[in-house]
Amino acid sequence: MKRVRLIVAYDGTNYHGWQIQDNGNTIEAELNRALSDLFEERIEVIGASRTDAGVHAMGNVAVFDTESPMKTSKISYALNQRLPEDIRIQKSEEVPADWHPRRCESRKTYEYRIYRGEFPMPVKRLYSHFTYHALNVDKMREAAAYLEGKHDFRSFCQMGAQVVDGMRANTVRTIYLALVEEQGADVVIRICGSGFLYNMVRIIVGTLLEVGQGKREPESMIEVLEAGDRSAAGPTAPANGLTLMRYEFL
Repeated sequence: MKRVRLIVAYDGTNYHGWQIQDNGNTIEAELNRALSDLFEERIEVIGASRTDAGVHAMGNVAVFDTESPMKTSKISYALNQRLPEDIRIQKSEEVPADWHPRRCESRKTYEYRIYRGEFPMPVKRLYSHFTYHALNVDKMREAAAYLEGKHDFRSFCQMGAQVVDGMRANTVRTIYLALVEEQGADVVIRICGSGFLYNMVRIIVGTLLEVGQGKREPESMIEVLEAGDRSAAGPTAPANGLTLMRYEFL
């Protein structure tokens, strides 16, 4: 028996997120199907990040166990022949039998892309959020800086997800980097952290958009963090602009 780690890239447009659902197809379900078919044994992957419906990834991580003697580095090639074209394995490698992607220290980087224009651009519609509003990027950048460091991000977590098995979940996270950059007509928000709460990045983006539109001041981010209340933050930005860029295991 060996444990294999996969680096998984996907376009999340046509999927109901990562985790297996009763009401639609998912990335996890496609991986399980393709792997079980390839090795002719029942295989269920363990994912590092359970991305939401419509969210994309360039570097999500999954592991699985197999009895197959196939050379580990060749699994990615064989698997890609069995997966739909909007899911591709970037790398396959053997890891220790007890290695688990959610039980080791890591850094995760997300990017959220916003397209600014008078009208939407059709080729960008699946991978960026469109806005016709003028955005003050300098103020958005100033606001994002307040999020860096170790904070309680309860205000940036979807209500209902803060309770697990009847107990209040730990909502303290560390943000190592929160950048806002202009790339032509696009505004790119890049956030690297020790971990993220449910919808945390999308709520951060929705709040930064309010700052960019002049609906709140950059320093209001301090008050949002201190409030510990979802209603203090901005709206949840749409999923299509969000991409999980990479994992770094420390």
